[in-house]
Amino acid sequence: MLRTIDLRGRATSPNDLLAAVPRASAARDEALATAAAIVADVAARGEDALREQASRFDRVDGHDVRVPEAHLDEALASLDADIRSALEKAIDRVRRASAAQVPPPVVTELGAGARVEQRWRPVRRVGVYVPGGKAVYPSSVVMNVVPAQVAGVTSVALASPPQHEHGGRVHPVILAAARLLGVTEVYAMGGAGAIGAYAHGVPELGLERVDVISGPGNNFVALAKRVVAGMVGTDSEAGATEILVVADDSADADLVAADLVSQAEHDEQAAAVLVTASESLASAVSDAVERRAAATLHAGRIAQALAGPQSAIVLVDDLATATAFSNAYAPEHLELHLSDPRAEDFVNAGAVFVGPWTPVSLGDYLAGSNHVLPTGGQARYAAGLSASTFLRPQQVITYDREALAAVRDDIVTLATAEVLPAHGEAVTARFEA
Repeated sequence: MLRTIDLRGRATSPNDLLAAVPRASAARDEALATAAAIVADVAARGEDALREQASRFDRVDGHDVRVPEAHLDEALASLDADIRSALEKAIDRVRRASAAQVPPPVVTELGAGARVEQRWRPVRRVGVYVPGGKAVYPSSVVMNVVPAQVAGVTSVALASPPQHEHGGRVHPVILAAARLLGVTEVYAMGGAGAIGAYAHGVPELGLERVDVISGPGNNFVALAKRVVAGMVGTDSEAGATEILVVADDSADADLVAADLVSQAEHDEQAAAVLVTASESLASAVSDAVERRAAATLHAGRIAQALAGPQSAIVLVDDLATATAFSNAYAPEHLELHLSDPRAEDFVNAGAVFVGPWTPVSLGDYLAGSNHVLPTGGQARYAAGLSASTFLRPQQVITYDREALAAVRDDIVTLATAEVLPAHGEAVTARFEA
């Protein structure tokens, strides 16, 4: 089911490792072109385009694209008590962890009367996307909305696909989670079309364009963010999920297999990768994956994900090469099943889960960390969703006369060197009699 990539005895330069990384690149290239066309259609035709897309992709017609508040109230009133309790615990944990992500203002005194303040300002309006295709993700409501609220965002809209099974409504558990968090502006729209609607606005729905779009989704959602980048801010391209496990002989093969299968459950494009120097562990994990994958609910979806080009068992010579491979891959989720896990060596990962008692599933729900993370290698340069996603650093500069006088001549010198004399004159004018 899982193919094997044997890198033992081969060159392991960063370029070699990048070439060996299993990725479903063709699927992403196709998704980018499709996402661009869908976004352009929404920009041109607004609500009509969204309704046609709902009919085509979600088998829904004639639904309320803008969700009436009564639907949210009904969903919360009928929410199972255990699910509500679990959501409330998740909200509390994510809120506490997100609060630590808001930097305090910092003032630097550069001299008498010379002051620079660094402060962080929230964006005004955010559009949150919550998937609703093959699975239902009330946890993603929590992971997106709570950090925005902690950051101080005052206007939060939420979009999720309309559900054929629920008469064209957004899934009731997603609606209930939104209501728990006080979000009342909700739209039944999905996929790349929702991203386009957030970026361009849809006046006939009362949907004002947003400043930042956040939230996970499939490759079409992730690549629609790339299409609208520059028009609006976006979080990382949190596309089809990835798990990479680095393990040695101390690992429990069945637990490693369980975690690989858990992420393959998301989507046929999900990536599940094991990197190890232990041939015996690789064999045991392969057997356990086949057994577990066949016995779980979404066996067909999981089998397709595990057989895809994005999933593999990678055999390497030693832990150093495994570490280098992981850093080249830059996984969304990284698990370390090692006798001596050194998390500090794994610099490129959206989130690092250390030890057998810290599965990715913990991070999906109740770790307190955020589960909206960069995919496709973006963890080399991009961060997961946090309160800082919705904050902009802003510098406030205050100099008095004496402080400006102290640097007047240096400003004039640099302005002259750059052949921008008016820059210097703007300073000297303040000292003319």
